[in-house]
Amino acid sequence: MPVRIRLMRFGRKKRAFYRVVAADSRAPRDGKFLDILGYYDPLKEPYEFKVDVNKVKMWLEKGAEPTETVRALLKKIGINVKSKASK
Repeated sequence: MPVRIRLMRFGRKKRAFYRVVAADSRAPRDGKFLDILGYYDPLKEPYEFKVDVNKVKMWLEKGAEPTETVRALLKKIGINVKSKASK
C-alpha cells in the first residue's frame, strides 16, 4: 500500500482550504485517509500552513511520498524531502 502525503480539499466553491493527510495513493482525493498531519489555508495573507512536524517525519521515515505541492510547502518550513527518483 503506497502512502502519499497530500492535500484534502475542504471549504465551499472558490473558498478552498486543505488538510494535509497521509493517505493510500489509490484512495480518492477527498476519500479515506490514514492520519491528519495539519492544514493549509492559501486564502489568508500570508498563507497559513501548519503541520505536526513529528507526524510528518514519522510518515516520511515509514516511506510515505509527499506530492509536489506538499513537498514545496514542507521545504518552505524547513523539512527537506528527497524524492525517490533522486535516490
